[in-house]
Amino acid sequence: MDALPARLRAVCDLLMPLVREGAGRHEYDGRLPDYSVPGVRDALTRVGAGERLDDPHDEAHLRAFESLLRTTYGELELHRRNPLDHLEALDLACYEREYAPAAEREAARLRHLAGWPEAADAAVRTLDLVPAPVATALLGAIRGLSAGIPADSGETGAKARAAHARLVAHIEHLAEHGDPDAALGADALTRLMGTPEALDLDLGGLAAEADRERDRLIERLTESCARLDPAKPPLELCRELVRDHPDIDGVLEASRHWTERALEFSRERDLVPYHDGECRVGLSPESRRWGMAMMSWAAPGEPDAPSWYHISPPDPSWPEEDIEDWLQVFSATTLPGVTVHEVAPGHYSHGRALRHAPTAVRRTLYSWAFVEGWAHYAEELCVEEGFLADDPRFEIGVWLEALVRVTRLACAIGVHSGEMTVEDGTRRFAADTHLAGSAARAEAARAVFDPTYGRYTHGKLEILRLRERARAEWGAGYSHPRFHRAMLELGAPPLGLLGTALGHPPRI
Repeated sequence: MDALPARLRAVCDLLMPLVREGAGRHEYDGRLPDYSVPGVRDALTRVGAGERLDDPHDEAHLRAFESLLRTTYGELELHRRNPLDHLEALDLACYEREYAPAAEREAARLRHLAGWPEAADAAVRTLDLVPAPVATALLGAIRGLSAGIPADSGETGAKARAAHARLVAHIEHLAEHGDPDAALGADALTRLMGTPEALDLDLGGLAAEADRERDRLIERLTESCARLDPAKPPLELCRELVRDHPDIDGVLEASRHWTERALEFSRERDLVPYHDGECRVGLSPESRRWGMAMMSWAAPGEPDAPSWYHISPPDPSWPEEDIEDWLQVFSATTLPGVTVHEVAPGHYSHGRALRHAPTAVRRTLYSWAFVEGWAHYAEELCVEEGFLADDPRFEIGVWLEALVRVTRLACAIGVHSGEMTVEDGTRRFAADTHLAGSAARAEAARAVFDPTYGRYTHGKLEILRLRERARAEWGAGYSHPRFHRAMLELGAPPLGLLGTALGHPPRI
């Protein structure tokens, strides 16, 4: 594994959970970042200290992440008001993938577990500004961390469980007694969304763009639904369609089927630069079964190994209504689009390209607005290219998922600018998407602890803008393969630096 330059290392030290798993920087195995107030303050003194990079794009890319850390931890102090970083630091599921021999990964897991008491107690001391809605929304995930503690971990495990219990009790107290207002404020959200993307963000303009995108998607959904039943209101039809799904035992088989179809289609159309590697489909690690479907790719810093499309069927012990709601994600209407997003030409294909990125910065630091924007763009790309063109359910599923994601963007802006409550967001999800009841409320509530969860739509819109620029500048020389290769050679760049793909590197 290549040594990292000092400035890149300083960034990685604060993003340890993300770069360990996403980029495969396993020198961090068995270690936990110090997200205490003095620990973060000390780490920030090292951010930006070191030589300027020779490549203008990489220098701008690294600067964006340095600005992200100063904004997140220095200005906004999110390590004090949001348990998410602490949760990710404690998570042991990163050792589930087969990037190294099992004994080596198990030893790292136990070293990591031995760090839980210090990290959990630091989290209790640090998390003093957590609003009640944020604590409430993350309480289940924090409780679920203990599922990753090995049963045979002895005294190490016992100490970790006791520390975990102290953290859970603290979050429970905050859920009951914390500030009821979770809004960051419009200025803070603007910085949080714009700074890491090297963008001078216009939050009001983005909110208006989200509304226009919502209207476009509803129009497309109406057209697609008319191919099946022009007499029925589109969302009513959609709520019927998503009830056509496999049973619990059939979810994995259906996911494997659509994985093969998505990979084959991406190869046939040459939609991405690389078609190598192996993508397997299997159950999610137990501690991550809060997510229905997710990609765990073979990371750039690791020896090549299978990537995993992780699937979480519902637990058979759940109430029947909850099982039905969960299974609707795996319907014949929505699962193909979910698989395109997670596998090909989405996250799995992107992961293969990251392994070929030419520099350490591009292989290591990922804009998640680009990562999710690319996978979201991939869904509509497949509609354009004719995937399952004879079955309108595929494009209906794409429009449904897109409506959920654009509503996330609208809710994040509304909730954190103070113009919308979670209840308002719930009503918007129920009005603009096929979600209703507890599912609509859960999506709206996510805005309080994941304020940038509009990144899917934000990233997609920036990629589509860049594509139009490429068509204009390249003229007859434009093709999807050329455009996608040029963009993915940048790794997962901040959105404001996408122009490098067209030969316009930033001036620094």
